Amino acid sequence: MRLLETVAAHEHGATAKHLARTTGLALPTAYHLLRTLVHEGYLRREKGLFFLGDAAERLSSDAAAQKRRSTLVEALAHWRDSIGVPVYYAQYREGEIEVMCVSDTPGNPAVEEWADFRETGHAHAIGQCLLSQLDEDARRDHLDRYPVQAITPYTVSDNGTFLRRLARMRRMEPVIERQEYAVGTACAAIPLTVGTTAATMAISLPYDQADRLLPAARALQDEVGRLLGTIAISISI
Repeated sequence: MRLLETVAAHEHGATAKHLARTTGLALPTAYHLLRTLVHEGYLRREKGLFFLGDAAERLSSDAAAQKRRSTLVEALAHWRDSIGVPVYYAQYREGEIEVMCVSDTPGNPAVEEWADFRETGHAHAIGQCLLSQLDEDARRDHLDRYPVQAITPYTVSDNGTFLRRLARMRRMEPVIERQEYAVGTACAAIPLTVGTTAATMAISLPYDQADRLLPAARALQDEVGRLLGTIAISISI
């Protein structure tokens, strides 16, 4: 690890002798470790100088991704506790609805995924919010693959009705859904605009607390707005 750190500190490469001297390693030991690191792809050698290899760069990239995810997880937990509701983060990626992170507690549990979220986007606030951010062709493509189907007695009835509903949604307004995905549950989702990524933060509540839904969604929207610059890079987890 000391060798890797030392190589990383030398943008233009470093010799084995310099690395041995800087790390305090005996030269034969340094040579042995350097050969091993080159063999494993963590270092590369060019004209007697050592540089970071592809494996080290992948390791750095993975660590950065973990840090971004940790930032997002901490933000969701903060909003969960301050607003008192389960909080969800989801994206529309490569034609699929993906719930990336959920933060809940035993006292305020998340909605159980009893029907695949990817296939039932028309029925829950997360999917409705994500699909509302797509253009019409992308929406139709999604519904060709995952057509509207009855999930509960409150689910929208057909593709055409659902597309008209999406068209009426106002930009940046919370999307509210009551018992369309799960009887006894109400959900809200707020759209996020970060580059070209279709994303959303969402909350859920028992239906008998549905009067709290819109105020809680507005509170989340305000919280996200204040921290969006900080967490924007985490949207790409």
